[in-house]
Amino acid sequence: MSDQNPPAASPPPLPEQSAAEAARTTGTPTSRPSHQPAADPDDTGVPTVNGDAGDVGRGFFAALFDLSFRTFITRRLASVFYFVGLIAIATGFIVYFVGGILNGISLLWFNVGAGITAIVATLVIVPVLTFLAIILLRFVIEAVVALIAIAENTERTAQHTKR
Repeated sequence: MSDQNPPAASPPPLPEQSAAEAARTTGTPTSRPSHQPAADPDDTGVPTVNGDAGDVGRGFFAALFDLSFRTFITRRLASVFYFVGLIAIATGFIVYFVGGILNGISLLWFNVGAGITAIVATLVIVPVLTFLAIILLRFVIEAVVALIAIAENTERTAQHTKR
């Protein structure tokens, strides 16, 4: 059998100066980062508008009709989705709660036990399911917002590593 060992590679060349010398010569950075997390009470990462308030709508509609999907609008609309979801859950709560109570009352004429059971079940089950629906809605919206934030941060990181 032949020998499969490759020839020994030479070590890479050493830099012209040590890391400590390079750190001393560079000094302080000339540019400051535009974002200061300690001074920003809103750490969601959603950019704020620094100019005219009319710029918000233009950016939103440009992002809305961006066919390449390079701009995300989900984070901007998360509170709207949550509010609409809460209204839908509240409407469902009212419909099922009132309907369950009325059905329980109507059952009292035919079967007292069934009527009382339906009323008690409505008083217990409908609020519990409503509470769970609100929690589920919040989890889903937070998960989507977190996923979008991860995508935005990954894209930003990829742009910075290309330079």
